[in-house]
Amino acid sequence: MSLLRMEGIHHAYRQGGLLARRRLPVLEAAALRIEAGECVALLGPTGSGKSTLGRLMLGLEAPDAGTVLFEGRPLRDARGRVAPADRRAIQAVFQDPFGATSPRLSAFAVMAEPLLAARLPREALRARVAGLMRAVGLDPAVMDRLAHRMSGGQLQRLCIARALAPGPRLVLLDEAVNSLDLETQARILALLARLRRETGVAYLFVTHDLRLVRGFAGRCYVMQDRRPVEVAEPFGDGPLPPAMAALRDAILPARPAWRPG
Repeated sequence: MSLLRMEGIHHAYRQGGLLARRRLPVLEAAALRIEAGECVALLGPTGSGKSTLGRLMLGLEAPDAGTVLFEGRPLRDARGRVAPADRRAIQAVFQDPFGATSPRLSAFAVMAEPLLAARLPREALRARVAGLMRAVGLDPAVMDRLAHRMSGGQLQRLCIARALAPGPRLVLLDEAVNSLDLETQARILALLARLRRETGVAYLFVTHDLRLVRGFAGRCYVMQDRRPVEVAEPFGDGPLPPAMAALRDAILPARPAWRPG
């Protein structure tokens, strides 16, 4: 049984306002699976439906047709609700850590938010936050600092720690390192790989940059014709789906050849 399975997903958005009848299809007959403890990459250009698939995975939206199964059960019940235990089990880290956190909150408050339901005593809560910060390479001494006074890399680590706080089974990494510089990208990816080994958490790694997938994801999908298509050898010499070939061809060589004009 897969940890997450999406089957026959169709989804469209209304165009032209609330009274408009025209709908723009975004996903058609989409299918995707994630096994427990694995990292699956989902690639595609902007506007290809990657983020919509992620919102359906989180239960933030319901598909127009098809099923989203988590641990073999429908993610949403007949009333469209996601069980609190499943909401804790599926977390997300987004591209912009500054947009994902409040400028009014301290690092401690950002981290403590998903832990409040446990009603831990104050000192136990601070100890839990400190442990999570250490796990992602942050000094607990900064927990009372305003989160937005951290660097982008530090704040993204804080967002990763917040996502891990409820003990999730699956984390959506939605362009989670694309806004960072190359050195910080490498450090965050190494951190995520270590946390996956230590905790057994699974990832859906959404990106448009094929270079980030090598050595990080075990399986790979690319958005093609409004659905994810699994690619067995994204870095091989064999034929690729057109969308994957376009992403591969868009990668610049390490040292582009210079030719005089």
